[in-house]
Parts: sequence; C-alpha cells; structure tokens
Amino acid sequence: MPDLLIELFSEEIPARMQKRAAEDLKKLVTDGLVEAGLTYAGAAAFSTPRRLTLSVEDLLAESKPVREERKGPKVGAPDQAIEGFLRGAGVARDDLEVRDDKKGQVYFAVIERPGRLASDVIAEVLDKTIRNFPWPKSMRWGSGTLKWVRPLHSIVCLMTDESGATLVPVDVDGITSGDFTYGHRFMSKGAISVTSFDDYEAKLKRANVVLRADERAEAIWQDASNQAFAQGLEVVEDKGLLAEVAGLVEWPVVLMGKIDEVFLELPPEVLQTSMKEHQKFFSVRNAKTGRIEQFITVANMETADNGATILAGNQKVLSARLADAKFFWENDLRVAKGEKMQPWLDAQANVTFHNKLGSQRDLIERMTALAKELAPAVGADPELAAQAAQVAKADLASEMVYEFPDLQGLMGRYYSEAAGLPAEVAVACEEHYAPLGPSDEVPTAPVSVAVSLAEKLDKLTGFWAIDERPTGSKDPFALRRAALGVIRLILANNVRLNFSDFIEDYAYVFVAFDFDKQEVPPQTGLDLLKQFDALLDNLGSNFDRANLIKEFTKNKIGELSEEARVYYFDKFVETRERLANLLTFFHDRLKVFLRDQGIRHDIIDACIAMPGNDDLTLLVKRARALSETLSTDDGENLIQGFKRANNILTQAEEKDGVEYSYGADIKFAEHDAEKALFKALDEADAVIKPAMEAEDFTTAMTAMAGLRVPIDAFFTDVQVNAESDVLRRNRLNLLSRIRSTCLAVADLTKIEG
Repeated sequence: MPDLLIELFSEEIPARMQKRAAEDLKKLVTDGLVEAGLTYAGAAAFSTPRRLTLSVEDLLAESKPVREERKGPKVGAPDQAIEGFLRGAGVARDDLEVRDDKKGQVYFAVIERPGRLASDVIAEVLDKTIRNFPWPKSMRWGSGTLKWVRPLHSIVCLMTDESGATLVPVDVDGITSGDFTYGHRFMSKGAISVTSFDDYEAKLKRANVVLRADERAEAIWQDASNQAFAQGLEVVEDKGLLAEVAGLVEWPVVLMGKIDEVFLELPPEVLQTSMKEHQKFFSVRNAKTGRIEQFITVANMETADNGATILAGNQKVLSARLADAKFFWENDLRVAKGEKMQPWLDAQANVTFHNKLGSQRDLIERMTALAKELAPAVGADPELAAQAAQVAKADLASEMVYEFPDLQGLMGRYYSEAAGLPAEVAVACEEHYAPLGPSDEVPTAPVSVAVSLAEKLDKLTGFWAIDERPTGSKDPFALRRAALGVIRLILANNVRLNFSDFIEDYAYVFVAFDFDKQEVPPQTGLDLLKQFDALLDNLGSNFDRANLIKEFTKNKIGELSEEARVYYFDKFVETRERLANLLTFFHDRLKVFLRDQGIRHDIIDACIAMPGNDDLTLLVKRARALSETLSTDDGENLIQGFKRANNILTQAEEKDGVEYSYGADIKFAEHDAEKALFKALDEADAVIKPAMEAEDFTTAMTAMAGLRVPIDAFFTDVQVNAESDVLRRNRLNLLSRIRSTCLAVADLTKIEG
C-alpha cells in the first residue's frame, strides 16, 4: 500500500497559526480520504514557518465499489419532495424503484459508486482542502482567486510504494504539484527533488530546515540552557514563548547577549515582559540575586561572524525598548512615592467599569466596603483590608501597566511598597486577581484573601443584579472563572461565609448605587431601603404589590416623590429576585470543581439538599465525607437498605394516609433482628447527633454506615407488613427511624443506583 506526502510551501506563516494549521491539514485531508473510501494506517502533520506537511502511511491504492440503498418519499408524494430526493441521491427518476413498505409503497434509490484510484481521490480532496482552508486570516494576491495566509508558491503531492514515487497531479489557480521543495531561504539554493517522506525530511535537514517543531524547540532550549549554565546563569522557563520562537525559525541558532547595566535595576518582571513582548527574547537570570542580566535570542541562520552582527543589532533595539520601560518605571515611582498614588486613584473616576455598574472608582468603593466586611471571616484586619482594596487597582492608571497590561497587580505591589504602605497591602495588590485559572495558586494571606473575595463577589453580584449572566458557551465577563475563584479561595482558606445572607444584603449596594446616581442623599436612600426590606420580610414573597406600595408611600422620606419611591421599590425587589439564584450558580460551579476531584454529582446534590448549603466549606466537607463513605461496601449497601426502607414507608404512608414518623417501641419487637436494629439505631443516634453538631461528618457517616448489617438482617428476618396492625405500625415507625437517621447526614434519596 502506498504512502502519501503532501507539502504546501508558502511565504512565512505566523507562528501562532502553524500548529492549528497543521492539525487542520491533517483532519481535512484524512477525513476526505476516508469519506471517499480510502483508509490508512497512520498520519502525521508538521509545520515550519514556510511549509505545512502531511505524511499518510499505508493508504489504500483504490477505493472499494459502494452500493447503497436509500429510502425516499411515498409514491404519490408532491413533485418537490421527489425532486429533492433525486438531487440528494444523484439519480434520475427512471432509476427509482417502487417497493412495499409498512405504510404503503415508497420510492427507493439504488446508488452504485465504482471504485476510484487513490490518485484521483487525493487530487480532488487536496484541491478542496486548499481552496477551503480555515485560516483565521487569509489574503488574495496576484490575479488568482485563491486565498491563503501568505502567498502559496508550490505543492508537493507524491504517492510512494515499492515501485517508486508517483506524482499526483493537482492544479490550484495555476500552482501545479511537483516532486520538489525548497530548503532554507538563505542557507540553501535551488529546488530539492524528493521521493518519499523519509527522503524529504532528510534532504530538508541537509538544506538547513528542521521539519519537526518539537525538535526545533528542544534544540533551542538545550542550547540556551547550556550557554547560560556556562556562565553560571539560568534561562527563565517560558513554554509559550519557546513554542512561538520555534515557529519563527527553520534552522534555530541560539545567541546570548548582555543587558546594559543601566537597565539592570528595573524589576525583573518588567525586563522579562518587555523582552518577551517586543523582541521574543528569553530572559537569563542570576539564580543567586534573582536579577535578569542577559537575554537569549534565536536567529534563523548561521553567519560567518557567529552571530555577532545579529546580536549587536538586537542589543541596540533592546536598549531602545528598555529605555522606554525605564522611563515608565521612573515616572510611576515619582507618583507612588511623592503622591501616594493619589492621581491614579482620582483617574479611576473617569474610567467606566460598566455602564450599569458605574466607574472603576465605584467598583473600588464597593470593594473597599466589602473587603472590610469580609475581613473578620478570613482572619484579616478590617482596616488593612479596606486600605488594600482602595489601592489594589491603582496601578491600572500607571504608565507601565498601560504599556504592559499583563503586569497589572504585580506593579501594584511595587508601587505600594514604594509608597510606604504596609507589606500586607502590597501583597494584596499583587494577589487580588488570583486565582485566575485552575492551575493558578490561591492566595492565603488574610488581607489578600479578603480583597480577592471582595473583587470577585462584587463582580458576580453586580452582573447578576443587572441581569448579565453567562448563557451557554458565552461568558464575556468571565463570571464562571470568578465563581470558581471564589470557591477555591473559600475552600483553600476554610472560610465560613453564609452566601444567602451575603447575597440578600448586597441588594442594598446596587440600589444605593442607583440612589447615588440620582443624587438622593445617602441617609435618605438607606432609610428607604430599610423600609423596603422590613416590608418584604413581613409579607414574604406572596405580597400584593399595589397594597405594599400604598403602605410604604404613606409617609414621605426626605424629598422623594411617590413616583421615585415606587421606582426604587421595584428596583429593590427586582434586584433581590435576580440575586436569589446566584447561589444556584455557585452550586453548579462547585459540582464542576468537585467532579474533577472524583466526587459524583449525585453526592453533591444529596448534600446541597441539606440545611446550610450556602456555606460552601460546610457543604464540601459533608460531600467529601459522604463520598468516602459510599466508596466502602458498607456505605454502598446501606444506600440499598435505606432506599428499601424509604420505598416501603412511602408506599404505606400513601396507602394509609398517615405519617409514620414516631412511636416505634422496642417492647413490641418480636424478632432478635428487630431488637438488634432498635439497639443499633440508639447507638448510632448517640454518635451521629453530637458529631453533626461538631460538623464531624466523617464520624457521623461512619456511624451511619455501621447500620448496614442490622438493617440487612432486619429485612431478611422480619416481615414489615405483619398481619397484626400493632406490629405493622411499630415496624413502619422503625423504618421511619432508619430514614430520619440517614437523612440527618445527607439526602440519600438523591443518590443514584
């Protein structure tokens, strides 16, 4: 069976597009081959800056004939339906067969496709692939109609078997396939004839082209590490930059240069970011001092002077870039030291956070109040938490962060230290965005935790209050990430926070914000909100709006008109209703988080159904204990015993129209298994009740699992529905004790299986 080699040779493909393009080439071609009946043993795709390559091994030389029967519309169906079927099947009306079916006579089309040579199929598939390639951005050049990421120059399309190589003829806008490629742009001359993939890869390497991106990356990293090690230094690892640089060169040549002494006092992160963003340089660090002292650049060719000219040019450009960074740094330090960042704080009032949630300054004020409120729950000093929240986002107005947005937070720490603020405040400035992703570290410093929670909770409650929630796959404000961040912060730091109370109270904040926009005096607004809240609590959710509005408009508060009071009342009610389902969103995110830790969704549902489910730390503690219990044989079998007891009891209560929830008495027990169950339940209750009060769920659930044996014995030896009414009632009440004992730990009715 032949092998297939395809190469699409062009001008330089952007590094960020190469990997995806190679994968797309592989998928489009192999899917097309298989659809046409050509199977293969294996396929691999490769990319360099100037080429996409696909190797397919052991391809069928010819597709097999295909015979397909396709059922069509009923006889007598409208002509339009029949014509559509004919077009889809690719047959004429005279070719249709009439057959009997369950619902009458229907048309059938018999479609026969003869086998095709692999070369014909490949030419057709490759033509379609090239013309419809899914580049993120593409261009048209010359007089042709073909769009490609950069001008396409040549196509290699060869089939190779024992007899040799065969050219597959392809013509795309005048670009015809051949058996030749080209080596390095500067270090190789002329076309290179190839006969197979192995021959192709070997000749490319002799022509100074390393085909495999992972091989180029490995060579870069090894050479860079060796050069740095030789001078007692180390290369700062950056896998993303390594992959990008490997996509910029076909023949990597690693060069190491020095950074001018005048720039070495810049923060190492500034040096690293500037070199990476502008020059694609790797940073070389002195492990003893932590300073970035040198850089690694990767050239695309070898030179007679061993890269000296290239290095000199790069150092010149780098000095200009770092001079800009030094200018930003010195200007920002003057603002931080001399004016305590106040100009930056003032500037936040002119930056819109969201048109319905106010300015960046409004966000900071809400964060400050919330961080102060949360501080006791996380063991932080309230004043320090408030101070940290005030300045946490000040660096967004700095020149350095404007130039390098990725440094936000980190520069806040440097500037806070320069302003002489407490160390806890400086650290919180850097950490309050964290955790940003599932692999990001979670802050543990109390002040950082308070400010980070405040930032994320304000975002979640704010966007819920204005009804801007994630829908489907759309989450423009990264609210799912914020919720996961809150969950990780709470669990990692064992924070006890009652979300229901917090969410309900936060409705005040967003209606008060609207008050402020309308220039309503703060105390007036607060008095009105308290009146709203009291009325709602007294009347509950089933209130008569008209009577309620009439009630709270009896006495004027300040200068608010009745129309304004009605507006704010409706806004307050609407905000509370919107915020009410935020807890469900947290529970959904928690399910995803715990599922990745091996805890089943039904276990989480069983714990969510219990009181206190708005305390996420308590909820997770319960879920983990239940998961551990159900992983044992006793726990798994107990569930079956519980469900059997619950089913029998539920059916009896529905039939009898009474609730068997009390009155089980051991004096009516006849069987030893019955008496043993009474005793086991008493012993379990004695352990479970104090354990639950102490939130020791593991102990409680272990005691519950210990009921497995006596429950199994009871159902084996005792007939619940006895002929004696007294015995039957007593045994049903005993089943009720089983149910109530088990449900005290979790709602086991939610457990599946």
